[in-house]
Amino acid sequence: MAKLTAKKRKKLPAKSFALKGRRYPIEDKAHARNALARVAQHGTAAEKAEVRRKVHGKFPDIGAGKAKKKAHKKKGARKRVAGKRN
Repeated sequence: MAKLTAKKRKKLPAKSFALKGRRYPIEDKAHARNALARVAQHGTAAEKAEVRRKVHGKFPDIGAGKAKKKAHKKKGARKRVAGKRN
């Protein structure tokens, strides 16, 4: 993750943050991933939803494919457990 100094942070536009009050900077992919992790630990449900929405709006490939992959793996795992063959 790129170093974000206080001076650089102050220069960032408001759209580079996920929440009002200049919280959770998302100016690059590394910071966007970090914002998702931090809000998952410390944010309210509304904050989590807002950060996810902003991060996925700016970087659609972050986290979007994981849910689909997990669902696909679970579906395939169930077939193997049940012993059905196609």
